[in-house]
Amino acid sequence: MEKIFKSVSFFSASLILVISIGIFGALFNSSRQAMSEFGFSFLTSSAWNKNVLIKNKKTNSKLKNDNVTQDSILEQSDNSKKIFAGLAPLFGSLASTFLAIVFALPLALGIAVFLAELAPKFLSTSIGLGIELLAAIPSIIFGMWGLFYFAPLIQKFIGGYQVSLLNASLVLAIMILPFIASLSKDSIKNTPDILKESAYGLGATKFEVIKDIIFPFCKKGIVGSIILALGRALGETMAVAFLLGSVFRIPSSLTSPTISIPVALANNFAEATGLEQSSLFYLAFLLFIISFIIIFLAKFFFLKKIKA
Repeated sequence: MEKIFKSVSFFSASLILVISIGIFGALFNSSRQAMSEFGFSFLTSSAWNKNVLIKNKKTNSKLKNDNVTQDSILEQSDNSKKIFAGLAPLFGSLASTFLAIVFALPLALGIAVFLAELAPKFLSTSIGLGIELLAAIPSIIFGMWGLFYFAPLIQKFIGGYQVSLLNASLVLAIMILPFIASLSKDSIKNTPDILKESAYGLGATKFEVIKDIIFPFCKKGIVGSIILALGRALGETMAVAFLLGSVFRIPSSLTSPTISIPVALANNFAEATGLEQSSLFYLAFLLFIISFIIIFLAKFFFLKKIKA
């Protein structure tokens, strides 16, 4: 039985690695056409599905004719090609995720500290249950609520568009807040009472105990909750699709629309063929790599530094 248990455990652990390698290989293979066509220039432009004129001697001679415009050459000749680039979705994904973490982290830590150290037991239990239920709400509900009720309020007081980077980031912050708050609360509760009582015995205030005893002890759990929230925010699709817009350009302000990688995949993949489909796979491959790099850096550098 021990050998069987060891074999099953090894198979289960190896299966995760095999699946990850399989996903990497499938995305890489499907995006090879776009990689060979655009290379790293894919990351330096926000153009998408745009005709670009390939100038040669024949084309230049046509352009010298005043009666022939560049647009007519694009329509009537084969001297053009489609350009697909991923700078706008890449920027939208990173910007919305970063802003969501910035908005959610202070509030989530405040909730965690209140529930674990300050609130009465009956209030802590009821609010904690509400926080956990908030995490179970489907993302499409957040998107619909954000578009029809939350975004109009933001537009009224701040201005801009209802679909914008700011509105998407705020709703995304509400979505990831329960993950940070719940896991941080559990980490704070695991702080040994003897450490807190010793600090109180030396005359420390509640604020000093939280700042100098609890946070240093449970910082590994807090960072872990942030990593989990980052993964959720980077891959979120439906709520962001309602609120971010679907515009392939870098936003001029926080209240302007843009696009993210998951939204680009959701809105364009069904009708995409050929080079466009390969470009979407390229975006998915970039998202996979970004997620892996973030988790790798957090796991093997930040968390390792905290542990030390």
